[in-house]
Amino acid sequence: MVSTHFSGEIIHRNKKLGLEEYKFLLKAIVSSGIGEQTYAPRLVFEGREERPTLQDGISEMEEFYVDTIGKLLERQQISPQEVDILVVNVSMLTSMPSLPSRIINHYKMREDIKVFNLTGMGCSASLISVDIVKNIFKSYPNKLALVATSESLSPNWYSGNNRSMILANCLFRSGGAAILLTNKRSLRKKAMFKLKCLERTHHGAREESYNCCIQSEDKQGRVGFYLGKNLPKAATRALVDNLKVIAPKILPVTELLRFMVKLFIKKIKMRTPIKAGINFKTGIEHFCIHTGGKAVIDGIQHSLDLTDYDIEPARMTLYRFGNTSASSLWYVLAYMEAKKRLKRGDRVFMISFGAGFKCNSCVWEVLRDLTTGESKGNVWNHCINDYPPKSISNPFTKMYGWLQDEDPDTFKIPETFKIPDEYM
Repeated sequence: MVSTHFSGEIIHRNKKLGLEEYKFLLKAIVSSGIGEQTYAPRLVFEGREERPTLQDGISEMEEFYVDTIGKLLERQQISPQEVDILVVNVSMLTSMPSLPSRIINHYKMREDIKVFNLTGMGCSASLISVDIVKNIFKSYPNKLALVATSESLSPNWYSGNNRSMILANCLFRSGGAAILLTNKRSLRKKAMFKLKCLERTHHGAREESYNCCIQSEDKQGRVGFYLGKNLPKAATRALVDNLKVIAPKILPVTELLRFMVKLFIKKIKMRTPIKAGINFKTGIEHFCIHTGGKAVIDGIQHSLDLTDYDIEPARMTLYRFGNTSASSLWYVLAYMEAKKRLKRGDRVFMISFGAGFKCNSCVWEVLRDLTTGESKGNVWNHCINDYPPKSISNPFTKMYGWLQDEDPDTFKIPETFKIPDEYM
């Protein structure tokens, strides 16, 4: 787990940072919405983040799939030999043999298994994986698919001083999920959700959107993940275009008509609506939002006019686990289940964003009342009663707020970051 104190140690180890970078990171972390119980890869705790190896990335992924996929198959009493389709999405690690091949080798899966390996698809990759399976199911009946979604942070830690790249270190954390999908009628009673619709929006042709979220090198040649200032604008554009397509498929006609009349009146009055102006709650009970950061969650809450209750699962996931890239949606969904919010017939609206720039969304229908007792693998089970906490603020300001009072002309990098006695 990455505590506040340990985060300070990591930042202090980077000798390329100065006072202005310290102040920037302090502000970024304090406003990130991330708490003290997120996870980082092992090499960070070993102090080797500036010298990653290929094996670090592979070991991180092996640790994930040996644990997660193994537990999922065991709980569902499904043999690895029964899996017909395997889709793996890990954006920032490419190995030879591929990660799917390593999974197939570990679990001794069938020789005729259909395999798809997605890289470079960003945080929205898990819904792309689901879309691949959905399309395969159209042509192949009675199949069982396994989707493994994670991200390899070990070889992608940025050790430079470019602010737009350092930001990624503050937001991304280790995590992953495994999902079983099927079109076998015999397994319908065991299913938790049914996919109702899925839409993908890609703005890669727009230069501003394409460049706002990209892996690149800084001036010193250090590779990092660049997050541009125009990222919120690109995300908003992609979200709006995605909602235009999926809204007619998930909302009642009466709500669509009401929205059209309201929009027409606003245009006559020469007013530009800031919010969507459409009530998605007329067709949706739960909102599963990608935990890209506090600003992302707040932006979607404002745009869709959602309540604090609606975005609580996303906000708590960000606080507890951070941004786990493409797997974050499933942590948010697991929170809803652990809180016993999901009832038969409810609809869950998933929204994700990713580099490219992409916005993908889908709607799931809950097939039966879901309780924490029946899903032993729910990652929230051991701590769900502690959420939401009274406060989700982190102690960075209290521990490192003294940096704000330092003078750039006289500041010297301390041997160790001092911590107030009252916090010790």
